[in-house]
Amino acid sequence: MLSVSSRANRHWWDGNADDYQVEHGEFLRDTGFVWCPEGVDEADAHLLGEVRDRRVLEIGCGAAQCARWLVTQGARVAAFDISHRQLRHSRRIDLDTGLHVPVAQADAESLPYASGAFDLACSAYGALPFVADPLAVFREVRRVLRPGGRFVFSVSHPIRWAFPDDPGPRGLTSDRSYFDRSPYVEHDDDGTPAYVEHHRTMGDWIGLLAASGLTLTGLLEPEWPQGHERAWGGWSPLRGRHIPGTAIFTCANT
Repeated sequence: MLSVSSRANRHWWDGNADDYQVEHGEFLRDTGFVWCPEGVDEADAHLLGEVRDRRVLEIGCGAAQCARWLVTQGARVAAFDISHRQLRHSRRIDLDTGLHVPVAQADAESLPYASGAFDLACSAYGALPFVADPLAVFREVRRVLRPGGRFVFSVSHPIRWAFPDDPGPRGLTSDRSYFDRSPYVEHDDDGTPAYVEHHRTMGDWIGLLAASGLTLTGLLEPEWPQGHERAWGGWSPLRGRHIPGTAIFTCANT
């Protein structure tokens, strides 16, 4: 049974997938692996390590751009997303590129894959900011990873929660507590949650990983690169010069 957060976000992404792909598709690229609005590219960063002949799961894949890039690198890939409309875009890109990514509609809190089925798992802003129970997700990831497998995921940097989601000067002044874990919720006209995003502090993320049995082996806080002028929501060159926008965690299934 889907949680309130999962139901709300499945409906929201089904309704907004088209606009999202129009707005961000060129930046993400049909066969690109971009970790974050700062533009960290897996082709350069190699956070997953060697992927050729590895079994890789993409969590919260959207239109599966990252998974499709992995296919071009010789990985054996599966991907899933909670939004059926996002997966229709994945199918569209498959047809356009001639590259096929096997995708499924699923909730990250209950993965439809066998234990030990994957060598690597990845998630570029997929699922984790939107789930009510990230510990359940981490435990599921650990279950489907083989011993020694690697999991890399990116999320909004926790410090951003204390600032308005504004790319301009207003976004540089904190107006709320970093320690307030109340989720951000939008409601429809009937008062039903229509979009839910959850906040965890850096300590929360590390504690959840430890509780799941995954071992944190790396943490990247990307700096805003010179010459990158593209704003994405609250991410912008102005803010990126002052506060981190993304946290990328690397973990091992030890």
